[in-house]
Amino acid sequence: MKYAIGFTLIAVIGLAVATALLIVFGGPAAPPPVKSINAPFKQVDYSNLPPLTHYAARDDAVLGFRFYPPDGATKGSVVLLHGSSADSRSMHPLAEAYATAGYGAYALDVRGHGQSGTKGDIGYIGQLEDDLEDFTRAAEPATPSTLAGFSSGGGFALRVAGGKRQRLFTHYLLLSPFISQDAPTYRDNSGGWTRLGLPRYIAITLLNGVGIKYFNHLPVMRFALDDAASKTLTPEYSFALAQNYRPKRDYEKTIRSVSRPLCIVAGRDDEAFHADRFDDVFNAAGNDVPITLVPGINHIGLTLEPKAI
Repeated sequence: MKYAIGFTLIAVIGLAVATALLIVFGGPAAPPPVKSINAPFKQVDYSNLPPLTHYAARDDAVLGFRFYPPDGATKGSVVLLHGSSADSRSMHPLAEAYATAGYGAYALDVRGHGQSGTKGDIGYIGQLEDDLEDFTRAAEPATPSTLAGFSSGGGFALRVAGGKRQRLFTHYLLLSPFISQDAPTYRDNSGGWTRLGLPRYIAITLLNGVGIKYFNHLPVMRFALDDAASKTLTPEYSFALAQNYRPKRDYEKTIRSVSRPLCIVAGRDDEAFHADRFDDVFNAAGNDVPITLVPGINHIGLTLEPKAI
């Protein structure tokens, strides 16, 4: 009995030491910049960029968004969620197009990005859904309303569409959405855009499984930004933000839970995801949704190129 207790104690100590080593030394390295993602934004005309407007979240944090009033009588509204590491500015061309078409457009600085909160981190997993609900109560987007998310923002839009708050919006539009690293649409490291600190990620995931969330604020993912973009965007995500700004782990269950109208648009030449496999993912989950693949358009071009817009 004494030997069994001693062996168990040694095993527990060994496991604790191993977990500590994974957390300390298993963080993400910086991937080399991806030109196809960084370069296109340098050509965007931001001369008509609306100023940031703010709203108060339930924790009294002041979060930012940009509003594009509709031309003429409103046809409804669109709330735009940017991709990973980005902010509301990245949705400027698309937001302008929606406003011209008669829709009130709101481009958010999602918490952890831009001028909303601490860059790269959030308070807890689930806070982004709370923020979105707080935004809709503060801004009261005109109906019918659409939540449109790009890339990681599209993954989060799917999370909302299949969650308990799906009735916050009338429609959902997923623009080349991140689904899961386990989905057929996934390319390794999102085509070179991301690099995950897998040892740290696994260790923190295991700790969360037993209720220990102390390390959720540590960075686990970095993005392939160039030097100029790194100064203004969000170069890395904490575990909490990386887990929240995406669909839940059981993405097929999330897809099956969607009851509002939802559709997908992606570039046929998307270098971050396998765009031709979105149909397989949603059909396998039992939800046949409209999918449009735009010829000659890559990942970033989906929100910047006039043809895609």
